[in-house]
Amino acid sequence: MSDATPPSDQPADATPPASDRVRLRRKPMRGRHDRETVDAIIDSSLIGVISFVQDGQPYGIPTNVWREGDRLYWHASAGSRLLRVAAGSPVCVTLHQLDALVLARSATNHSVNYRSVVVLGMANLVTDAAHAEHALEGLIESIYPGRWAQLRPMTEKERKETGVMYVDLAECSAKVRDEGAHDNEGDETWPVWAGVIPVQTVRGAPEPDEFVQPGTQEPVVRLP
Repeated sequence: MSDATPPSDQPADATPPASDRVRLRRKPMRGRHDRETVDAIIDSSLIGVISFVQDGQPYGIPTNVWREGDRLYWHASAGSRLLRVAAGSPVCVTLHQLDALVLARSATNHSVNYRSVVVLGMANLVTDAAHAEHALEGLIESIYPGRWAQLRPMTEKERKETGVMYVDLAECSAKVRDEGAHDNEGDETWPVWAGVIPVQTVRGAPEPDEFVQPGTQEPVVRLP
C-alpha cells in the first residue's frame, strides 16, 4: 500500500547523491545521501539481500552483512552461487529496518515507517587469507562483542570453505519514513482507528545446549 504524499517533496538533506543511479525519484523528501545516516542503517542491520543476474535470471540472496569503514562485507560458502557468480559482477545490496505499521482511514493510505539502504557496485572477492579472517572476525564482533577471542581458532579447511566478499560504499543512498498516516481530506471523521503501531526486535532468553557447563557466561549480543 502507498500513502498520500506529504506537503513537501524536497529532499530531506542537502547532501547530493553519489550518482544519478541512486538518486531518489519516488518521494525524494525521504532520501538521505549522507554517510552518517547510511552507515547507521547498515550498522543496525544484521541481514542484507545481495542481488545479481546470472544468464538473464535475477537472484536475491539474504545473508549476514557487516560494515568496516567504506566497505560492506558478506560471506558465502566457497561453492555457492553467491560466490561463484557474483564475484566480479555488479550487485545491488538492500538493507532495511521496519520501525512501525501506519494505519490510515483508507486502504490506499496505509503504510509503514522504515529505514532502508540501497548499495550499487561491483562484488569483490577477498583473496588474502589474513584479510578474510579479519573480516570474519568483524562479522562475529558486530553481533557478539568480545566473542571472537573466546572461540576455537578457525582451521585452514574452514577458511578455504568460507568466502568473503565486499562492495565499496561509494554509490549508495538511504530512504527513511518516520511519519504518521496521511489521510485524504475529508477522511478524518471516518469511524475507524488510525495511527502508528511501533515495531521492535527484541532478544529472547538464551537457550543453552546440552554441553554448556554450569556457570558459563552468557554471550553479549548486539541487536539493532
